[in-house]
Amino acid sequence: MNTIELTTLIFAGSMLAGFVGALTGLGGGVIVTPLLTLAFGVDLRYAIGATLVSVIATSSGAAAAYVKEGFSNIRIGMLLEIATTLGAVVGASVALRLPTNALAEIFGVVLLGSAYLSRRGGRWQHPTGPPDRIATFFRLDSSFPAPEGLKRYQVHGVPGGFGLMFGAGIMSGLLGIGSGAMKVLAMDQAMRIPFKVSTTTSNFMIGVTAAASAGIYLQRGYIDPGLAMPVMLGVLAGSFLGARVLPNATSHVLRLVFGITVAVLGVEMVYHGLTGRI
Repeated sequence: MNTIELTTLIFAGSMLAGFVGALTGLGGGVIVTPLLTLAFGVDLRYAIGATLVSVIATSSGAAAAYVKEGFSNIRIGMLLEIATTLGAVVGASVALRLPTNALAEIFGVVLLGSAYLSRRGGRWQHPTGPPDRIATFFRLDSSFPAPEGLKRYQVHGVPGGFGLMFGAGIMSGLLGIGSGAMKVLAMDQAMRIPFKVSTTTSNFMIGVTAAASAGIYLQRGYIDPGLAMPVMLGVLAGSFLGARVLPNATSHVLRLVFGITVAVLGVEMVYHGLTGRI
């Protein structure tokens, strides 16, 4: 396989990753990193470096459309970014000191846990009682477009969501996935925000989180422009496509895509990490 063919395949796979990432709030990185390591044999640290660049591209592509359409909650995103950015710096520093196999195993376990928790999301009912006091202070309550018109919602559990976001930031720096999976679950379940708002706000946030940890990988030389470029362009194209599909998608379908995607990739990463194939 020559360079052009390899670059084309990486671009196509990254485009698919960007499409799924935009629909689910995963940011594409959750697919790109296993794709590069398992399918193309790229060193995991270089794959994480390229993935972080693609995560920034996904956030730039999809988030702009979501903000314009009124899905993203910018106030929530800016508040929670404080926690995720601090966590990302910590995670990236730790990742460069861990063995590659350990990183792969952690990656897989995180994905499997996210897949399990996402299945429980449908059992939760968004409460209608008074919102969290912090949510009231920062005016986090908002609305989003629905077929019947603007639908209002209240935000709950801000302290718990803030703590989970710090953990999401650590996972972003540690695994280079943008931590979209944990962010979506924190907003959807801990803070009881509607799923579409959770995924779109996640896309708004992941670029800042990834940029914080990408700087550390760049300083250590783990971002290869020849690898990062097709990944970034592919994810960006896929994220624009996903942003157009999301308004017409149902939350049930999004949860199904979310769960299946991360479960399959989680099993693959754990297996290859345990067998030393990464």
